[in-house]
This record gives sequence, structure tokens and C-alpha cells, in this order.
Amino acid sequence: MTAIHTSTSSTENRLREEIAEIGRSFRNLGMAPGTSGNISAKLDDGWLMTPTNASLGALDPAEISKLDWDGNLLAGKPPTKESFLHRAFYEQRPDTGGIIHLHATHSAAVSCLNGLDEHSCLPPITPYFVMRVGRLPLVPYYRPGDAALGDAVRDYALDHAAVLLANHGPVVAGKTLEAARNAIEELEETAKLYLLLRQHDVRTLNEKEIDELRDAFGAQW
Repeated sequence: MTAIHTSTSSTENRLREEIAEIGRSFRNLGMAPGTSGNISAKLDDGWLMTPTNASLGALDPAEISKLDWDGNLLAGKPPTKESFLHRAFYEQRPDTGGIIHLHATHSAAVSCLNGLDEHSCLPPITPYFVMRVGRLPLVPYYRPGDAALGDAVRDYALDHAAVLLANHGPVVAGKTLEAARNAIEELEETAKLYLLLRQHDVRTLNEKEIDELRDAFGAQW
């Protein structure tokens, strides 16, 4: 029994440290201004969530919130008010191991544009976006903290590992926290490319090329 407890504790401590390291990285990359953004990771007995009003660049691993699956706080500081976004993905995608929500500049800028394709806000500009992110549907605008946003995200999460919240920013789920990190960084880079290329005639990947990515890498497009 002690060995099991020790193993669980070791996994939790590792994930706490990983969340703090990823938060620092996002802050250094300019992807997490102020106290914006939040990160979570799944445990066997609940999940870890960054605290409310916390800077991702200055997280104390010991203060990261630990919640049970009913949302009750088990340890650490109170969680971000946007924890329901993460819970919606965990409930709809049982293989999810980590989730990241950011207000990164370029993806947040895209979320404010009129005329986006609501089925995928960003076109298949690069194979890496297709492979790591897939289609990026637009979730209609809700005020920050509105629990109805969780219900809206839940409707998309079953078929999509990433969504873009209108006038807000992206939420990305991954099988691991590292996978979610790589995907959201790819999403932000693609958003930057999209904004740079808006006045140009852009060649996007065609259906045959996307099919090849599906066959070779399991791309979800």
C-alpha cells in the first residue's frame, strides 16, 4: 500500500514541477501576459489546476490546486475560475492527460476577427498544424467565467482536441501535458503565419496531402 502511495505522490510531484516549468516557458515566450492562461494535468485521483490570479511565469509547484472529479479542492490554492473549460475536455476525451488555455497574442488576435470559418478558424497552412492541432472550431463568445462556456466547449470537445474561444483565445488538450504544450505552441505559430499572410495568395494543403498526413500520422482533420 505504501509503495502505491509513494508512486502516486511521485507522479503528482513530477506533474506539479512540469506545470511550473511549462508556465515559465510560456511567460518567457510572451505567450502568457499578466495572470492570463491556465494549465492542468490529470492524475489517477483527480487533477492539477493552476491557481486563480496566478502568473504562469511564477508558479509555486506546491500551491498548484489539486481537485477531485467533482471540482472539490483537495490541496493547494483555489483554482482558476476557468477550470470548467478543462473539466469539459477531460469529461469528453478520457485519454486526455493535460490541457492548456492561453491568451497568446496571435491566436487571441485571430479569435477577434470577423468572417472566420467556424469549422476551422485556421486553414491547413502547414503539415505540422494539421498533425498537432487539427481542425480548430470557433466557440461563440461568452463572458470570462460564464459556466455556460463550459457547456459550449463540451459540445466541441468530443470531436476536437483544440478550440478557439471567440474574442478570447485557444484551449488545447493532449494525451500528455507535453503534447498539449507542443500543440498550442504550433497553434500560436500558425496563427502568426495566418496574420502575416492575410494579404497574400496562400497555398494551403490540398485534400490529397491532408489524407497522406492522416494515413502517416493519424492527423485529425
